Amino acid sequence: MKNQLNLVPNKTLPVDGMSRWNQIAPFAPMCREKFRQLVKAGRAPQPIKFSERCTAYSNRELHKFFADPLNYKVEVSK
Repeated sequence: MKNQLNLVPNKTLPVDGMSRWNQIAPFAPMCREKFRQLVKAGRAPQPIKFSERCTAYSNRELHKFFADPLNYKVEVSK
């Protein structure tokens, strides 16, 4: 049996910090592949890669995305 880090899922997504897909999935109105396609198209928050196998998303950006997924655009910093 795999070692489970989070046996009891949070009922809300924290405002600050970072989250991985398994923490985001309960709040996402789409599957992982659709979310990945939106990220690639610039219509969902961009991931931050910490290592080859560790990717996370900014919770602040996720809240903006979930508030209005149809009109969300990635902000390009200059």
